Amino acid sequence: MKIPADIQAAALQILLSSVLPILLILLIALLIIRTAHGFVHGIVRRLLDRETAEGTAQELSAVEVKKRIDTIDALATNAIRAFVAMIALVMILGKLSLDIGPAVAGLGVVGIAVGFGAQSLVKDYFNGALILIENQYAKGDVVTIAGVSGAVEDFSLRRTTLRDLNGVVHTVPNGEIRVASNMTRVWARINQDVLVAYGTDIERATGVVDDVGHAMMADPAWRRRILEAPHVERVEALGEYGITLKILGKVRAPEQWAAGGELRKRLLAAFATHGIEIPRPQRVVLDRSPETNAPAGGPTDDDLLLGTD
Repeated sequence: MKIPADIQAAALQILLSSVLPILLILLIALLIIRTAHGFVHGIVRRLLDRETAEGTAQELSAVEVKKRIDTIDALATNAIRAFVAMIALVMILGKLSLDIGPAVAGLGVVGIAVGFGAQSLVKDYFNGALILIENQYAKGDVVTIAGVSGAVEDFSLRRTTLRDLNGVVHTVPNGEIRVASNMTRVWARINQDVLVAYGTDIERATGVVDDVGHAMMADPAWRRRILEAPHVERVEALGEYGITLKILGKVRAPEQWAAGGELRKRLLAAFATHGIEIPRPQRVVLDRSPETNAPAGGPTDDDLLLGTD
């Protein structure tokens, strides 16, 4: 049975005007969706490789770098795939000669409403991705962010969880982070001011402090934790109560608090041994009781009040 020419022409017209464009749209959309992961992975990999080689991510392990790449890959790839699928759907509906104007307008209104409502959420995820790429901090670091200080217990693209020195857990949205101060990045300084009394032999006091620093660095318990022996850098100030000596040293960042405490303990013992005085404010107490103020044999305050001789 031969198909009439007009039916063949109509079928060909439908095929050319609708079916083939729809198949082409689907093919291009599937191609973009399939290649999105590789495209995103390549960009993220180059960014993290550069940061690992030149920036602050040099101390990250290969496992941590891979974990960060996978996290950012998933976020960016899913966002691209959702966007491509939505565009492809709208184009296919248009090729089917359906009135998509109201749908597009409705989607636009919904998109604006969701955009206003979720802008902080988008900001959190975007800032979290930047924190991962730039390695501003990692799990276990001690940081100050958004006015909160503590050790990073957990980190995701949306929020950072800190536990402070009192054990309180703080959850900070990543979008609220303007400045991240990392106190455990590679190395830190011992920065200690010590006050000695006026009249102290400064050269002798400096020698005592330097000897304490070298002895601490030679101690097997501290040898691997101290990078530069604590020493007197300069006379910092001439104050009301004494002379301030500035002591500086360099330690591995996580050891800065323990090393500072150990140095202060050793300085107290060394100053006591060498007779170096650490001044402190003097307090004068005036006792105005009648018994102590009245001269011997003279009238007391009560006598004066009563008018006695």
